[in-house]
Amino acid sequence: MALAHFPADRRRADIKRCAQALLDINGEDANRFWRAEMAALAKGLMQKGASSEEISHQAALFMNAVQMELQHLFAEEEQQALDARA
Repeated sequence: MALAHFPADRRRADIKRCAQALLDINGEDANRFWRAEMAALAKGLMQKGASSEEISHQAALFMNAVQMELQHLFAEEEQQALDARA
């Protein structure tokens, strides 16, 4: 029987935490942070018996969700800046 994994793109707390962290850091620090997050995600899924294809799929879902959260945070920051000027 195959184990169904909780979809990585629904891990809201992790998504928000990663997006906020990526707003606060940049360059090589951001790269190191992201690589460590992806490695931890892959390791956790691997320990639960996920196939390499499933790990890749979940990593892509998570990466997309973090990107969407970053876009949302950028839009909020932009709106706050516009409101502050008004």
